[in-house]
Amino acid sequence: MSGHSKWHTIKHKKGAADAKRGKVFTRIIKELTVAARAGGGDPDSNPRLRTVVAEAKAVNMPADNIKRAIQRGTGELPGVNYEEITYEGYGPGGAAVIVETLTDNKNRTVGELRHVFSKHSGNLAAENAVAWMFAKKGYIVIEKAKAEEEALMAAAIDAGADDMRDDGDSWEVVSAPESFQKVLEAVKALGIEPGAAEIAMLPQNYVKLEGKPAQQMVKLMEALEDHEDTKKVWSNADIEEKEIEASLA
Repeated sequence: MSGHSKWHTIKHKKGAADAKRGKVFTRIIKELTVAARAGGGDPDSNPRLRTVVAEAKAVNMPADNIKRAIQRGTGELPGVNYEEITYEGYGPGGAAVIVETLTDNKNRTVGELRHVFSKHSGNLAAENAVAWMFAKKGYIVIEKAKAEEEALMAAAIDAGADDMRDDGDSWEVVSAPESFQKVLEAVKALGIEPGAAEIAMLPQNYVKLEGKPAQQMVKLMEALEDHEDTKKVWSNADIEEKEIEASLA
């Protein structure tokens, strides 16, 4: 089992995303603006924007909010200029961490993230210190109860997926980033709504954490995810569900 999917799945079960909807909206608005600035305001010709718009609709963001965020990106409305910056570091037990951010003040962001790492027994590291341990992949999680294995595998592979993995009570469908949207559409065409669907940084190998380091790591991940400039957090920590649940309780 992957540490990432367990972390993601348990937070999903606990309703953490709903509890922080304001934070989710803020992040998606930034992403809409950056995607529109980079590739234009038409989702039909901008795959990245199309993916973010779908995510916005999935969390019931009002259409006017989506439209205004895109217009700020295209310059039709005034707005803040966000930079995409990725930071790398180590958590308790030597686990690798990647933090993707969207910031309008990188000096503020790096200082605050350095403090978060230090407070939770970790440290910020140099560029490319841990990135080589991860691969960028399209990543879709489907609860087993929602899907018939053979039909799901056939649809995913036909659409360009590289692999379908057994992760306990879920399936993980992995693809190249450029195949992600097509694979996601094939999954949804089966009438399945994934538990998670994103372009992810997936670890090549995992670092098993238990006891105090595991609980410290969960606190670090929580703190990093809660930072206002954070877009995504990835780690190669492998932590048992009971340890994550105890730390989040």
